[in-house]
Amino acid sequence: MEHNSTFPIKLNELDMLREEASGYLKSIQWEQGQRAKNKDKDAKDESILLFLSRANNGSGAIEITSVSKTILALKKRLLPDSVALPKRLNETLYAVQEGLALGIWIKESYYDASGLSALNERKSTLDSNGKREFESKMHTATAFMLFSTAYHILHHLKPHASDDLSVMKQKFAGIPEVSFLSPLKGIACSLFYFDKYLEHPDIVNSDKDVIDFAVVYFEALIDEIQLRKSSLEYTETIEDRTYKLEKSEFAISGWSNVFSGTAKSVEFNKIEFEQIVGNRDAKHFSRRLTERMLSYDFEAKKNPFQELGGFMPVFMGYGIPGTGKSMLIAAIATRLKEHCDNLEIPFLFHPMPDTLISTFQGGSAEKMVEWMKPLQDPSKLIFAPIDDAENNLQERTSQGVSAGVKEVIGVFLRYTEGAYAVNYGNSSIGLFTNLPEMLDKAVISRVQGRFKIDGARTEHDFLDQDHLWWRKLEETMPDFVNMASPNDYTFLQDQGLAKNMGDILSAIEKPSEVRVLEAYDKAELKHKTNSHLFYATLYKEIQSIFPFFSSRDIRNIQSAISLRLTDFNLEEDWFENPEIYFKQNYETKFNMLQEVMKANMKGLDFSEIRRQEVVRYLDNVATIADTDFKRKVDARVNQMNIDLKARETFGNGN
Repeated sequence: MEHNSTFPIKLNELDMLREEASGYLKSIQWEQGQRAKNKDKDAKDESILLFLSRANNGSGAIEITSVSKTILALKKRLLPDSVALPKRLNETLYAVQEGLALGIWIKESYYDASGLSALNERKSTLDSNGKREFESKMHTATAFMLFSTAYHILHHLKPHASDDLSVMKQKFAGIPEVSFLSPLKGIACSLFYFDKYLEHPDIVNSDKDVIDFAVVYFEALIDEIQLRKSSLEYTETIEDRTYKLEKSEFAISGWSNVFSGTAKSVEFNKIEFEQIVGNRDAKHFSRRLTERMLSYDFEAKKNPFQELGGFMPVFMGYGIPGTGKSMLIAAIATRLKEHCDNLEIPFLFHPMPDTLISTFQGGSAEKMVEWMKPLQDPSKLIFAPIDDAENNLQERTSQGVSAGVKEVIGVFLRYTEGAYAVNYGNSSIGLFTNLPEMLDKAVISRVQGRFKIDGARTEHDFLDQDHLWWRKLEETMPDFVNMASPNDYTFLQDQGLAKNMGDILSAIEKPSEVRVLEAYDKAELKHKTNSHLFYATLYKEIQSIFPFFSSRDIRNIQSAISLRLTDFNLEEDWFENPEIYFKQNYETKFNMLQEVMKANMKGLDFSEIRRQEVVRYLDNVATIADTDFKRKVDARVNQMNIDLKARETFGNGN
């Protein structure tokens, strides 16, 4: 379902709930269920589960536990000399209290939105249907409250936790029970086991462990809730909205747990475009992409470049291995991050994780939805690269393609076009691949901008590639590199950015692919290339050679031409003084861009640009269609040569 409305979580409203939250930390009561008590029978870690199940001496008595007392006891055990509560223990206690306050706020919001408040008032007079609805909504309210609490705690603590939590995860033996019966029971049960773990002598050996354990515990709580959420009813008022915490990055959108996403941008190495050799087309495209994303308007939730036809929600960079795909991803992220910091815009670098394909039926689809969900968050700019895209999005009809890949593609297609697809013009998915011909045809047809990543191509490129390597030696030992430099070339002068595509494309005359060239020549015999009929004839010819060529391809060609018409640089001083353009309202930005676009078009020849873009696109289609076949043939030929050579060698040996 689309997230169609955003509700603010007001800080002053949270202030009023902090006291209730801190009360729960001081003392809660919980009576363990029978199942939890007997959990130790099949335990993976005897001692810890036994410890948990005997938490109250095995008697069914209700035990009162206090998280704040346990944390004070930990301070005594870990840092007996410290007067104040050590920073990490304090941070954990604070995060849990804030999480609880936020969870209670969310619960109250659900009570009102779902009609549970009204049912609660008439509780004594409800008939059996009313009672069922009341209980059902209670369970959902509790689950969503616990989810929000855990999510907010992770948002707080994840940045301070160790990168590698595997040791802590080994010690952790799961949460014996999670209660959705009522909000009070939900809080009591989850805090009870959190507290019991903290008391266990093996879990916490340093103050850092307290943060690490809290992260492992609340991640496990979210997993438990995710497993059980399909049994919950009355979830519409959870799934149709986003809650955003005032003055913070934190937001909750339904049940989506995008921990790679919402909370933290993934780290990346900073790289400038000038450090990438060759790849003029790719660098130019990337620069355009960043300028267009930065034009997004947060108030209007749309991007003027979308109206002008110059925005690419999905694009593709392809080329042979070793030509700089990963560097290019980092360079786009670097450029976006720098400008976003400068303009005080939130930025999310959101690469697709390598571990997306799951062995469980339906698991991959769920992970993919989780990855794609944050792309619909209108409150930040999002760059979502898929490196080695052929691994997760390969042609579904090929032999041996896993069910997981098919699920991932299904979700990708749903979210990039169709009912689920919301694109505000603030996020862009980039497919990067060495093997575009292995990508699923439907996935490729979603690609609205494409460029080659071909690495060093000229003498100057190779000079510069070497220069980037030996200049490090030069810096440490000035006269060590005793070699002559070229007279008529300054190092790296060719690695800057092109002014526009015209600079890069001047060479395109006719298609380079034989079959496309034949179709082109046939069409040219009938019509001049500056007549509309030329293209209709050409497309018909192409379709008879490549049956999969469709209206979607025509749309992609049209958007490539629109990209060229908006192929102009934003003014330098717009970046230096954001008030001139970036901080203006949507209408003003749109009008300013239209002016620049008109001025830019005066120097362009529409029929020539159309011709160039059509030739580029069709060459591309043919290359991709051919490469797969060529690769299979080459592999077979190679095998035959090896066999032949082996026979010769064997014959000579005899």
